[in-house]
Amino acid sequence: MKTTIEELVAFRTVVDTGSITAAAEQLGHTVSGISRALSRLEQKLDTTLMRRTTRRLEITEEGAAFLQRTRAILDAIDDAEEQMAARREQPAGRLRVNAASPFMLHAIVPLVPEFRRLYPQISLELDTDDLPIDLLERRTDIAIRIGPLRDSTLHARPLGTHRLRVLASPAYLEAHGKPRTAAELVDHTLLGFTQPESLNRWPLRGVHGDEWAIAPTLAASSGETLRQLALAGAGIVCLADFMTGADRASGALVQVLAKETVDVRQPVNAVYYRNTQLSARITSFLDFLSQRMT
Repeated sequence: MKTTIEELVAFRTVVDTGSITAAAEQLGHTVSGISRALSRLEQKLDTTLMRRTTRRLEITEEGAAFLQRTRAILDAIDDAEEQMAARREQPAGRLRVNAASPFMLHAIVPLVPEFRRLYPQISLELDTDDLPIDLLERRTDIAIRIGPLRDSTLHARPLGTHRLRVLASPAYLEAHGKPRTAAELVDHTLLGFTQPESLNRWPLRGVHGDEWAIAPTLAASSGETLRQLALAGAGIVCLADFMTGADRASGALVQVLAKETVDVRQPVNAVYYRNTQLSARITSFLDFLSQRMT
């Protein structure tokens, strides 16, 4: 049976106060409780730590040697607790964040300088993948996922939503004309995703309801690739607002079929494994993103 912290604290306090009664008073325990803790400790160590007389306690040679190690152990625990408390006040350590390339480039990267100013002791490690990853295998603290969540083993924190819009460059529309209805998209070059297929269902009203399934003329796995193709005048695309805000503001991309577009918003969630209380560095990053995305 291994020694407990409670027994070590009892032993140290008895030595420091000079009596079991004083130690019990200081620790808020009963005299019998402190006495039993000392007895258990000596039994586990199979040695006498203190000689008890009716008048006083006297530490043995073995007790003095063990006291030195006891103080070191308890001091180390105190230091560790103080460091954890300091981290709660000023989060520190490495934080591994994973997101799809477009979200990383357009939503997270612009915020990194501000986050670093607020939390200079957090070391960020930013990874990109266009498909969901195994957080444990990749040793990832937080992954940002866009769209409905399917992995029930993960904990999720909603960060906001982003609207989907159908867009094209002015150059493309000048060369090929502007579609007036969703049905006319069949006459245009459509930029879509290789997977998942759900991303090729555009939020447009038509004969099939509020969703229009397209057959991509050009397909890519990354939304950023599709954005660049649209900017180059290669076709019409459907993307989330977080990717195209600056493009729409500058006129590099313009909305197509605005009246036929249904207000569909993709949920954005931060997902993570949680076996214990979240570390301060994870909480600080989640709070930071949430405040700037709402």
